[in-house]
Amino acid sequence: MAKQLKRTDSGSGQGLLWLFGAILVVQGFGSAITEAGWDTSFGVAGLLRAAHLPEWVTLLVGFAGVVLLGMAARRRYARSRAERHPVASRDIP
Repeated sequence: MAKQLKRTDSGSGQGLLWLFGAILVVQGFGSAITEAGWDTSFGVAGLLRAAHLPEWVTLLVGFAGVVLLGMAARRRYARSRAERHPVASRDIP
């Protein structure tokens, strides 16, 4: 009998990467743009200002979101590629 390995990459985990990545991008870069253009802060920027952190930290939040979105995109690409080109199953004794 051939043994098949189960994939540990769940669909909900993949969806959470997309969600958190998008939230961090909007909060990080959106907060920085709003603060630069209208001299007001919202969301993450407001919390970071209350904590007396430098203004560039909001950009780090945006870049963290970009990293999460990149990870989600890479996993999706790898999954779709694996489904198009499946590896031949072998009998494992």
